[in-house]
Formats: sequence, C-alpha cells, structure tokens
Amino acid sequence: MVTLKLKKDKAPAQGARSEPRGPLRGVAAPRKQRTLAQAQAERAERAEPYKRHVPGGAPLGEAPHRRETPKDTARRKAPPPRGDALPAGNQPPQRSARSDAPPRRETQGRRDAPAGRDAPARRDAPPRRDPRLASPAAPRPVGAPVQEGDRLSKYMTARGQASRREADDWIAAGWVRVDGKLAVLGQRIGPDARIDIDPRARTEQAQRVTILLNKPIGYVSGQAEDGHQPAVVLVKPENRWPDDRGIAYQPGHLRHLAPAGRLDIDSVGLLVLTQDGRVAKALIGEDSRIEKEYLVRVQRTQPGPLSDTDLALLEHGLTLDDQPLKPAKVSWANEDQLRFVLREGKKRQIRRMCELVGLEVLGLKRVRIGSVVLGKLPVGQWRYLRSDESFG
Repeated sequence: MVTLKLKKDKAPAQGARSEPRGPLRGVAAPRKQRTLAQAQAERAERAEPYKRHVPGGAPLGEAPHRRETPKDTARRKAPPPRGDALPAGNQPPQRSARSDAPPRRETQGRRDAPAGRDAPARRDAPPRRDPRLASPAAPRPVGAPVQEGDRLSKYMTARGQASRREADDWIAAGWVRVDGKLAVLGQRIGPDARIDIDPRARTEQAQRVTILLNKPIGYVSGQAEDGHQPAVVLVKPENRWPDDRGIAYQPGHLRHLAPAGRLDIDSVGLLVLTQDGRVAKALIGEDSRIEKEYLVRVQRTQPGPLSDTDLALLEHGLTLDDQPLKPAKVSWANEDQLRFVLREGKKRQIRRMCELVGLEVLGLKRVRIGSVVLGKLPVGQWRYLRSDESFG
C-alpha cells in the first residue's frame, strides 16, 4: 500500500515583505521620456511670467523677431555717399542690417509724460553728465604775462642768472618775480620783462659745491658704459686729499653732481664735477672761452721728426667732423711731449688731431682749466674748489 504526502508551502519569514521589491537605493528609476510637444509646452509655461511688455511678447533675454522691410533692404544695398568717400583700401567696414535686431524705440515725449528724472530728453538738449565724474578745472597761473615770448628759465639762463635746472627750482620755490608778480613754471615773457630774484636763491646757490678730481685711467667722465664706472664713484671721504681744508664733507654734496667737460677713458688729469649750473655753463657752454691745457706724450708714426708745417697745422687749419677747429696753441714741452691749449672739446679731439699729422698719442693728461691747476693733487683723489679760486 502506497502512502502519498502532499508538500506544504513554507510560511513567509517574520518581517519579510510581501509586496514586490522596488529599485535599489542609489539607482534612479527609469523616467518616462517626454515628447517634443510636451517639452515646448512646458518651456512656454515657464517663460510666461517673464515676457517683455513690448509688441511681440518675446521672453526676457530674447529679441522679438522682425522681418526685413523693403526700406531696410534698400538701405542695406545702397552704395556709400561719394562726397567724403575714402580712397580704395581705406574704406571702413560696412555694417549690415540685422534682421533679428529689436526695433528702436521712439524717444518722442508724450504730453502726459511727467516732467522729472524719467522724462525723455529733448533732442536739442546737451547730453546730461554725471556731476560726480566731472573733474575740476585747473586754476590759471597767477601773474602770468599776457605777451608771448620765450620761457622764463631760458631768459634767466641767457642772462647768466642761473642754469635751466636752477631757474626751474627757483621758480617752483617762489623766489622769482616777473614785473613784480610771482612767476610760475613754464610761463613766457617778453624781452623787456623785469626779473627779480629773491636773495635766498643766491644763498642756496652759494652752498652748491664744485669738486676737482684727478681722474685715473679706466674711469669714464659721465654715466657708466661698457662695464666702466663713472668717475663720481671716487668722490667719497676716504679719497679726499688730506691737504684739502675749509669745507666739511656732507653726503648732500653728491646730489646732482655732474661733470663739466669730459676726459676719455684712456686719459688722466683734472676733471671738474659741480652742482653749480653757472660753472657748467662757463666751462662747456657754446660761448665758453676758458682754456684747457694738456700734456700729450706722442711718438712719430712716419719717418723723420715733426715738421714746423705740421706743428702750425695743429695750431690752426685742421677739420674734424666737417667743421674747422678753433685756433689752438701747440708747442713742445720736452722731447716727447706736446703742450696743447684748447678752447673747445670735441670727442677725442687731440688724439684725432695728432693722427692727421702722423703722430700717435701714448698718454694724455689735463693739467689746467682756466685759472685752476691740477697741482699736487694725487691720482684718484679729489678736493673742493676754494672760494678764492675761479675758472674765468
């Protein structure tokens, strides 16, 4: 006899879900795709509150579409006017009319428009400017003469009253008057103007110093060039000549200290460095007549001694840079040195003069400028120009 057993279904576990399981956490459920018509309808619904209040009702940020009229087409295709036409190749690019540009609003005022800040401006009225951006007008200089002429500083320099830099400094300090009125920088005066200078300017000018330096080889007179230092770097307390007396050294004496004349890098001797513009003008000005004396050691590059004709040619008759040289004094100091006395100072003038007559310069030393002599000043040392000394 066979016994059959029926298999019973297992009971669900306690806490188990009987409903179907949803999507896993972090995995998005599949979205139902919208149709194109539904997307356009939603976009129009969102843009409805932001429509412009202009004909066409375009949303904010979008220009209303405007069709090109026959008048716009004629204006775009019309040739440029010929009255002020530019030559070929210089024509400015023509701007084509945009069909999608918004129409211009008319600025004609209405009768019922309020007269105030929001009222439309008149066409013939000047443009309104923000008063906060307006710059104040520059005040006119007081006391400036009416007649035209040269600048005041130029007149003062021509009259020997001061250099151009000094004149500008004095004018800025209020120490100069023209016809009794306070002068200003840049003003122009006539030839008959009366110029008065405050005594304080003379006192300040008297405090400016002039330094005499025995320049060694290897230093340039002016600004540094080709790796060589300017001679002014030697003006320091430890290089002052011990026999120099009278003026106490001050660091301010190095301000605006400029060479009055030059010595090339291969030359030695007396070099003048000054703060006084009058001294510089007297030594290197176009009308300067102050003599400069040099000792020049030479050797002959041609057979035979230097003839008297060549010696006379050195004194007068040579030309440099297509310009005749001023008369000079040239004589023998000893058997191998010439003494030159010049009243001008072209670049490497003595060396070039000697080359023209068959001489080679082996050494050059400046020993005198006007009435001031180099004397016993050692090479590389300096001293102050004394109050009893003068170049003229």
